[in-house]
Formats: sequence, C-alpha cells, structure tokens
Amino acid sequence: MNADAIQQARKAIPRADALLIAAGAGMGVDSGLPDFRGPEGFWRAYPAFERLGLRFEQIANPRWFRDDPHLAWGFYGHRLNLYRATQPHAGFTTLLKWAQAKSDYFVFTSNVDGHFQRIGFPPGNITECHGSIHHLQCVQPCCKEIWFNDQIVNVDESSMRVSDPLPKCPRCHQLARPNVLMFDDEGWSGERSCEQAERYARWMDAVWGNELVILEFGAGTAVPTVRWACESLARAASATLIRVNPREPQVPDGHIAIAMGASEAIRALDA
Repeated sequence: MNADAIQQARKAIPRADALLIAAGAGMGVDSGLPDFRGPEGFWRAYPAFERLGLRFEQIANPRWFRDDPHLAWGFYGHRLNLYRATQPHAGFTTLLKWAQAKSDYFVFTSNVDGHFQRIGFPPGNITECHGSIHHLQCVQPCCKEIWFNDQIVNVDESSMRVSDPLPKCPRCHQLARPNVLMFDDEGWSGERSCEQAERYARWMDAVWGNELVILEFGAGTAVPTVRWACESLARAASATLIRVNPREPQVPDGHIAIAMGASEAIRALDA
C-alpha cells in the first residue's frame, strides 16, 4: 500500500507548479522531540506533571501564568530550551530543496518550535497558526507588542519550576508569556500569526488555478487545525493532498495516504 502511494506521490510532486508544506506535531518526532499523544505520551516526557496529575491540555492553559507562573514557565521554558537544542531532522533540508526547485511554495504549520526557519525556509514563506515559542507577549496583555525571546530560562526538571527572574513585559514590566495559542486562550496576541496568514492568503491568490500539491506531515486528529486546513484547501483548489502520518493516514477519496513517519517518508520520496 505504501509502495503504491510513494509512487503516486513521486509523480505528483514534480508535476506541481506550487507546493504547500504543512506540518503538525508528528513532524518533530523524528528530530527527537517528545510525542504528546495521550496522557501517557505526555507524562513519559514530563513525569513531574504526572505526579501533579496534570495532562498536556491542562498545563497548556494560560491560567497557570496567573495561578502559578513559576510552574507555567517551567513547562514552556523547558520546551523552549528543548527546541533550541534540538537539530531539525534531515527531512527538513530535503523539503527545502524540493520547495526551492519550484517557483512558488509556502509552509503552514501548527508547530511552535521554529524549526522550518532554523533550516533555512524564509520567514516570509511560513505561517505558524498557533504562534511561536520563540516570541513573547504580555500576559495581560497591556499592548499588542510581540517580541523575540532571547532570554535564558533555568528549569528544575525534577519539579518543572523555574527560578526568578521570570520574563517581563518591556512596557508594563509585568509577567510575559510565550506568544503561543494555548487551550481556552482569550489573551493570546494573534497579530504576528495574522500577518503571516495574510501573506499566506496573498500567496494562495497568486497560485490559484495552478497545479498545487499539498504535502502534509504528522498532523493528527487530536488537534486537527492543520489536517482540516489541508483538506479544505485540497477541495477548494482541486489540489493533490499527500498525507504522511504513521497512525492516522486516512485521506478523502482521490488523494494519497502514506502510513509512515515524516523522515522515513521523505527519504523514500527523495530516493
């Protein structure tokens, strides 16, 4: 089944005038980033939160920046440090090579790790629909300002708490938080992501009617933002969707499903 799908994808990608590269959390697993799938996967990566009885969707909530900011920054500070230290897997470089061979390409991702930028994709060709952990905003927020986070956060991994000083807003000098869309997040400053989305919309207008291939990697159904966006676009633009997902590869009729991890699938497609 995968062999046939690989062959179909190998024919579709060279024919494309434009590529949309879409990625969910599974894209980073092959780089060594933890898989948060289900409470067990999250707790394997963060045993301190198992002791506290907190699941991912509970700790990834802005209320902790109000109720226990040292714990909130413990979680996001650890993730920030991990993303900074982790080298994106070789598949990112291969995707960049494919993209640069086309006249038009864009990246649509729910990942907040910044790894597409790290590997050389131009920031102007990327939309991060859930924000970026490498940028900060005011918790209040007192303003719409979003700034790059160059601060070092020291995390005690046994308790998942950080020591002072915590990141502060440069305007009101109150607590700052990552510019990441969390669960039940009414305080997220979405201006940066909206600007990216406007560039993405302009790109889509420019390539509309051309042969478009959507390459989707590691986008599951638990948080289906990327998955739904790709299926919607495939219908509207009569594009070919190539979905790479080892557990949930199902696609609408007429599209291509590859039940593999991202890195393995990219190697097979590039062979």
